Amino acid sequence: MEYRKFNDDYVVRLNKGEEVVASLKELCKNEDIKLAEITGLGASNLVEIGIFNVNTKEYNTKVFEGMFEITSLVGNATRKDGEVYLHIHINFGDESGNVKGGHLVQSKISATSEIIVRKIDGEVGRKLSSEIGLNLLEFNV
Repeated sequence: MEYRKFNDDYVVRLNKGEEVVASLKELCKNEDIKLAEITGLGASNLVEIGIFNVNTKEYNTKVFEGMFEITSLVGNATRKDGEVYLHIHINFGDESGNVKGGHLVQSKISATSEIIVRKIDGEVGRKLSSEIGLNLLEFNV
């Protein structure tokens, strides 16, 4: 991963073989980013997504392998119990133009990925909602 900081924004390039979620967690930890908006695109050969089942309160995950264009990567970075917490969704297309998407679990870069991390001045936490089954934004930090 290579990146450059411009004021409170980070322009990030992930290289072949790097994993998106792990790389962004590393960036947020190293740069002490507590709240940020994340957007990006790129190319991947392995994508794991989750779809949240509101009845079971669990993510059903699926792994896709092949040649994919990441057409949209969007999400945020917050903190939960002091640790970096990423909530990112991904859309990715295959050679036939079929697009899939969901909650990003992991994505391995096959060529490159370009990501913007826009740091927001402030802090928002996460707290598990037993009713919903998800870690919701917590504003009383």
